[in-house]
Amino acid sequence: MCETSWQHFPHGADMGVRGIGKSKAAAFEQAAIAVTALVTDPQSVDAETLVKIECHAPDDELLLVEWLNGIIFEMATRKMLFARFAVAIDGNRLSGMAWGEAIDLTRHDVAVEPKGATCTSLEVCQDEPGCWRAQCIIDV
Repeated sequence: MCETSWQHFPHGADMGVRGIGKSKAAAFEQAAIAVTALVTDPQSVDAETLVKIECHAPDDELLLVEWLNGIIFEMATRKMLFARFAVAIDGNRLSGMAWGEAIDLTRHDVAVEPKGATCTSLEVCQDEPGCWRAQCIIDV
């Protein structure tokens, strides 16, 4: 049975993020939560402001990199953290929504600043029927 979840895995000075879900879109959503978890506890973030993120790429792996880099860009430029994500994937196009709030240093224990998703350890695959995994290394 596929348990929807996110994980971190070590990689030198950087960090790996992994999303697991019952669909490719769910795995992408969980990978996005793992990015937030690099910075702070996602449960400490209020999902009060919606930000839309659109991207496209020639394959699933590069689509994951574009999606995560879109989130990292929005976090940096809006000075926000995100708690919840929704993803729709249509071929090589992704329409995503991220809900979050402005960083509040009195409530958010900020650990690291993600700089970008990389192609290192990049995989988007079905480990078994109905269980997708999406992962890559984040430069921190």
